[in-house]
Amino acid sequence: MPIKIPSGLPARDILDSERIFALEKPEAERQRVRPLKLVILNLMPKKIETETQLLRLVSKSPLQVEVDFMKTSTHEATHVSADHLVKFYETLDAFRDNYYDGFVVTGAPVEHMPFEEVDYWEEFKTILDWASTHVFSTMYLCWGAMGALYYRYGVRKVDYPQKIFGVFPQYLQDEYCFLTNGFDEIALQPHSRLAGVNEADLALKKQELQVLTWGPQSGPGLVATRDFSEVFALGHWEYGKYTLAEEYERDMKKGMTNVPFPQNYFPHDDPSLEPLFSWRAHGNLLWRNWLNWVYQTTPYDLTEVPQLRAEKKLGTDRSIRHLPGGPRKDNFAPFMHDGYGVIQGK
Repeated sequence: MPIKIPSGLPARDILDSERIFALEKPEAERQRVRPLKLVILNLMPKKIETETQLLRLVSKSPLQVEVDFMKTSTHEATHVSADHLVKFYETLDAFRDNYYDGFVVTGAPVEHMPFEEVDYWEEFKTILDWASTHVFSTMYLCWGAMGALYYRYGVRKVDYPQKIFGVFPQYLQDEYCFLTNGFDEIALQPHSRLAGVNEADLALKKQELQVLTWGPQSGPGLVATRDFSEVFALGHWEYGKYTLAEEYERDMKKGMTNVPFPQNYFPHDDPSLEPLFSWRAHGNLLWRNWLNWVYQTTPYDLTEVPQLRAEKKLGTDRSIRHLPGGPRKDNFAPFMHDGYGVIQGK
């Protein structure tokens, strides 16, 4: 099924060139189906690039998905035209009485700052409070995941002395979880961040939270609540093939001296060579699994969401809890440097 997007969205041309079936609203409304309703809080500076990345992933689902875009009112975006924001984005006030099957909260380049110093932190918390009663399931990305884990579960952010930058192996922790159904034992995940989450805090919340993938260098990569009402992706499975290269080139042009070289990304670690797109399949699979679960378990009448959330009756029977498994017991270290430079284990 196609994705249903606002008429005139710039991402439409890119999606068409990639043979992704996208319908604008007048066309989609002629189909007699109840589309999955999704709203995206886009906190990234490059709005159009992020829209395109996320819509690529949403399009891989066989479902028709109707997408709305949300912005903050307490922070003014500077990397996109005001006309684009006015035409395609609304603040929370426009969504307060709406109900959604899914909600996506992107990352933001503010992970080096204390949460309370981010100018839209109070609004961010208000939006999460709204989502807790108006959305069936939420997917948080990178800083969005860190902020939500801190606000909702008290999981603290850990600042890194150096940016973790590149593509890193994530070990599957629970092969029977439907969110990671079909994942290989090792999934590759892009990371570009100056902070992570406190794993000791996560462990204290094991009755509520489960770690689904974990890496020796990048830490937890995918975390979810036990009822799957909230999913936290600490890395960037939504990134395109050249996103890390563009970030590296941008920072180098700024004359920054603390920019790490992206690990496990360029063949032979040579930035003049085309990077390897090694995480696309797992990114597509995660989003397809999430949207499929939401579709299978969300109520037809979305006004039932508040009661279901309050009663903790989200879809399938949650009386059975599967604790996630641990990493391999034999300490197998995959993908040691092989001369090609795809993965460098340490």
